[in-house]
Amino acid sequence: MSSPLRQRFRQALAREPARGNIARAMSGLVAKRRAAFPDPAALEALRDQGQAIRDQALDNLPDLLQELEAKCTANGIRVHWARAAEEANAQVLEIVRATGADAVLKGKSMVSEEIGLNAALAEAGIEALETDLGEWIIQLAGEAPSHIVAPAVHLDRREVAARFRAHFPDLDFGEDITDLTALARRLLRERFAQMRIGISGVNFLVAETGTLCLVENEGNGRLCTTLPEVHIAITGIEKVIARLDQLPPLLRLLTRGATGQPITTYVNLITGPRRADERDGPRDLHLILLDNGRARLQADPELRATLRCIRCGACMNHCPVYSRVGGHGYGTVYPGPLGAVLEPRLHGLALQGELAEASSLCGACAEVCPVRIPLPQLIRRVRLDRARIASSGRAQGRLWSLWASIQAHPARTRAFNRALALLSPLINPALRWLPSPWTRTREPPNLARQTLAELARQEGFRDD
Repeated sequence: MSSPLRQRFRQALAREPARGNIARAMSGLVAKRRAAFPDPAALEALRDQGQAIRDQALDNLPDLLQELEAKCTANGIRVHWARAAEEANAQVLEIVRATGADAVLKGKSMVSEEIGLNAALAEAGIEALETDLGEWIIQLAGEAPSHIVAPAVHLDRREVAARFRAHFPDLDFGEDITDLTALARRLLRERFAQMRIGISGVNFLVAETGTLCLVENEGNGRLCTTLPEVHIAITGIEKVIARLDQLPPLLRLLTRGATGQPITTYVNLITGPRRADERDGPRDLHLILLDNGRARLQADPELRATLRCIRCGACMNHCPVYSRVGGHGYGTVYPGPLGAVLEPRLHGLALQGELAEASSLCGACAEVCPVRIPLPQLIRRVRLDRARIASSGRAQGRLWSLWASIQAHPARTRAFNRALALLSPLINPALRWLPSPWTRTREPPNLARQTLAELARQEGFRDD
């Protein structure tokens, strides 16, 4: 029986022109990243620095979070803690309801996607207006983001224009990117000035100063955090770093790894609500720190590396699987190699463990990860943990136990290999008829009629 993941992958592979759009976009991002890091030695030194900063933060996460809360509180930021998605959504709703607002501005935030914030707001009768252009386009289309950095990367300008026409049939505009962008700006900015609450994510939290760092290119995030009377920032607890001077190397890795840019157009450092002598900024600033399974990851010495992620998307851009099926094929908030590791840990192996099968284990993701997350190793860990659960008392478990027993004894191994060699005329044709996805897309190997040990002895080699 085909699983939902395999069905989504088949649908994604049949979806044109999305496949072409995604492939072209990923090729472009790969080339830009390569150009952004022309000196391999300098890149590796920067990756070392980034990994060290993130590891230091994760090793000291409880202490840094306490320091962050104290600094933020001293700066006038109201800090909230959320153990799970439902708790985080409830906290946002409580803040919004206290203002009496029926609509909110939203900056781009993967954590808000993770907790299903828009749906929770809609259920409460509150409109969430996405302000990031890509997020707004897919919001109009009723779609989920297909990439954590470029949510509408699967659409070209003609498809964007078609979606605009469906929603704004009375407006006059063409398919030119400049026209489409100008239309979006005109429509969105009329709403910006009316909103009383802005919601954003956070790229990094600085414990030393109680600073929220947000990076963006369009200026929508800045308007989202500055114009409204209330700003709600929501992010995972793993985004904290110790010191302000650790921020520049992470920003260089983030922007160059994501889009090949030396730096984004806007880097926002927010240290509190509007002060008495300031002309703009929110009068009330809330920070919601979400766990949602992250503390469990932090406690595992191997899985902790997952939390190093700075959400640049480089692993997706270079993944041969992602570049063919796009984010919607995965059906999860976090797609690609990162999603294959993170989603099963956040939502359970039974629900999302199959994502780990959507990997060729080529290692490209680990080679480009700016903070050296060992993604293939962690994907194999997901597969192993899943097999341990799924195969308990079943045929697969018994098969691997038998295999281990054979391989643990040289005499059994020689006898087994000899038997395979003798039966190769029967086994080789049978392999081609196995009802397996592996053999449907690959040429199965032919078993040799002589074992390696026999060939070695013929060449004069002996066991000693």
